[in-house]
Amino acid sequence: MHLRQWLRCGKIRGRGYRMAVDGRALIRSQGSLFGDGDRLIGLDEYQTFTTRTDRNDKAGADGLGFVLLGLFGEVGSLLSALKKKQRDKDAFAAYHDEVIEELGDALWYFANAALRAELSLSQIARSVPAKLEDWDYKGRSGASTFEDLQQSDAPFGGALAGDEVELRLLALAGKVGVLLADWSEGQIKKNRDRLSADLVEIFRALLMAADDAHVSLEQAARNNVVKTLGRWPDEQQWGPLFDDGFPDYEQLPRQMRVEFIERTVNGRTFVVQQWNGVNLGSPLTDNRHEPDDYRYHDVFHLAFAGILGWSPTMRALLRLKRKSRPEIDENEDGARANIIEEGISTWIFNHGLRQAEFRNATTLDYGLLKAVHELVRGYEVESRPLWQWECAILEGFRVFRELKKHRNGAVIIDLTKRTIEFEELT
Repeated sequence: MHLRQWLRCGKIRGRGYRMAVDGRALIRSQGSLFGDGDRLIGLDEYQTFTTRTDRNDKAGADGLGFVLLGLFGEVGSLLSALKKKQRDKDAFAAYHDEVIEELGDALWYFANAALRAELSLSQIARSVPAKLEDWDYKGRSGASTFEDLQQSDAPFGGALAGDEVELRLLALAGKVGVLLADWSEGQIKKNRDRLSADLVEIFRALLMAADDAHVSLEQAARNNVVKTLGRWPDEQQWGPLFDDGFPDYEQLPRQMRVEFIERTVNGRTFVVQQWNGVNLGSPLTDNRHEPDDYRYHDVFHLAFAGILGWSPTMRALLRLKRKSRPEIDENEDGARANIIEEGISTWIFNHGLRQAEFRNATTLDYGLLKAVHELVRGYEVESRPLWQWECAILEGFRVFRELKKHRNGAVIIDLTKRTIEFEELT
């Protein structure tokens, strides 16, 4: 990818974080962290991992306040998931997945906060069973992994004991609230032992909530690593194009220049797209009473094609469906996939209009990216990580803004470089 696009997509980020835990640097690459799928994640190993996806501008304890707010927000999300579970008794599967994700996010913020306070997770874990009179600790002494911390008799993912989970999560929220109050009142700056004590209490409450919910913290941590690296990878790998290995006449063009020409006839404004002098599809209007330039929205299909290597809509327009493999033709290039892509384009277009067309954005909200990823679940493009979707959406809006400004132009995509560019028409 060109350096300009890396900068536009916000992908140039700091690397080589080294924050000490017990005097040691525990930097591991993504490959070594998950090279063995059966190897358990170490507490301190996971804690140091959080520095690799940390986007906090403030280093060390100076950035602790922001991290604590994040922790409080994730615990609030856990409580929200509990409320939805109580409202919908049949939503167990979705609820359990949501709890796993939110617990993983809470673990990230907690581990990062402790690291900024120069406390390792293994140190905190050693302090957890210090008070056994008020709860039944089932973990191992001297725990070094998340699995060591949990030895519950109930199977993970089993039936949830609603009342117990509710009490545990409320207790967890209360402990985090105490820490935030201590921080805001300046108590922690005066007494660093207060911070240590608060963190131990929060970790104890977190373990108790996970045990009662029958949720594996090992799985929550592992899922969190996959999730965060999918958004902020150490090394960006685009992966092969989906139509590699197919006949040339079924492949999307590796380089493509499409002209967008706006015309007004009898007071009706529309856009015509041309490729090699031939019209692509029908002329497009905004299809709404109040104009919003939706007639240029095919730029998003080109962005998906150029950056993700995926666009059932462009395949249909170009008549490049992969008919040599009927199951691919029917499912990946079929009507449903086309409808999903059109839905995504319309949804992000409407969302972008509410956000000033992402004019000053270098990153997108995780909720938006997650929702898009959910829409393509079960299709080949599901394999594309969130950072690629983010780049495709931001780059699509960048070129869309140029089209709006000039009222016409050429859009050039290069699938080998994964780029999309704008060019004025003379």
